[in-house]
Amino acid sequence: MSATADHAEERTNPAAQLGFRPGQVVQELGWDEDVEQGLREGIEALTGQPLVDEDYDDVADAVVLWFREDDGDLTDALVDATTLIDPGAPVWLLTPKTGRDGHVEPGEVDEAARTAGLAQTKTINAGGDWAGSRLVTPKTTAGKTGGRR
Repeated sequence: MSATADHAEERTNPAAQLGFRPGQVVQELGWDEDVEQGLREGIEALTGQPLVDEDYDDVADAVVLWFREDDGDLTDALVDATTLIDPGAPVWLLTPKTGRDGHVEPGEVDEAARTAGLAQTKTINAGGDWAGSRLVTPKTTAGKTGGRR
């Protein structure tokens, strides 16, 4: 696909910027009625599969975690999300944008991600009210010394 086609798809399907591919299983955590429905539908259109919820009992290819300030401990939520995927697979953390109810400060996201052993690789506009952060675990833990930044 050309770069022009990629940009056209991103305009018509907001989920295109998340990098999902056909056949991938995406687990969704933290769903509530305030989530960006268009993004959810876009993920399903790209993967050709419905999103699976917290009751899914196999390893997913990626996790989409909707998280609001009052949802509890972000580090715990991220650690839990990483147990559902293979090392190197992404966790897309979606939080309300600045000024929206439930906004999570970027510093809190960064600290929670580092504490959970994740690295932030990309941020996106995930719709009208949501921002997204792509977080990944190291592909291998062999020889890991921690604290790298």
